[in-house]
Amino acid sequence: MLPACVGDFFTYCCNPFPETVTPESVMEFYRWLQVRPNRKRGGALSESYIYQHIYALRVFFGWLEECEAVAGNPMNAVMIKPPQHRERQPLSREEIKKLFNTCVSFKELALLHLFYSCGLRREEAAKLDLRDVNFSKGLLFVRSGKGGKRRAIPMTAKVIGDMENYLLHERGLAGSASTEAFMVNKRGGRMSGHSYNLLLKELLARAEMPDRAYTLHHLRHSIATHLLENGLSLEEVREFLGHRHIESTQVYVKVSEEQIKTVVSD
Repeated sequence: MLPACVGDFFTYCCNPFPETVTPESVMEFYRWLQVRPNRKRGGALSESYIYQHIYALRVFFGWLEECEAVAGNPMNAVMIKPPQHRERQPLSREEIKKLFNTCVSFKELALLHLFYSCGLRREEAAKLDLRDVNFSKGLLFVRSGKGGKRRAIPMTAKVIGDMENYLLHERGLAGSASTEAFMVNKRGGRMSGHSYNLLLKELLARAEMPDRAYTLHHLRHSIATHLLENGLSLEEVREFLGHRHIESTQVYVKVSEEQIKTVVSD
């Protein structure tokens, strides 16, 4: 994502020479992003997306400065504050356990395994097909993740057992013979991201956890934090999540450190 943001800047400027970039040209690019429409969904670009471009330029020119490839860093004179937003907090291990204990169907267990145990994104779960889950090898395959990245995710014996039970005892009841999707809705069609959200909301309400705005991504965020706490390296978690750049994974380090401090102080 960061290289693409840098590429957006140089495409806009029609300037292939980093050494000639000025703070004024960066600010002009910033103002253009604020009025540029979202090409996929229409409307304006989000503040986070806009700032990601500025952050990418800071990283890029910081690297050029370290390599002494530029005489000066134009980003030193660019004062743009990051957008203010509430930090996504992961669920605690106790909350995750409570959700699993509240499940009344293998379908609900499968949902938690996809987003927590396997750390899938919403779109990755929606695209998951029967052929992507190999029980004999204990692997779940993401064939087209974000940015086209592929990965294989190992499944524990518990995950394999619950997912097999869903497939054998519940999936077929929805009349799903006509779809290759692994998870199906009540009508037998492919589960969409919206369908997953609705099912999670039902589970949260039954677990009496509706007061916090939990989403499917909170489950992915939670497993990443818990893996780091268990001693996995940042690089290993990056591969597990399917991040292309390590900077995307580093957001979980701060949360993990904060949780460790809380445990120590108790």
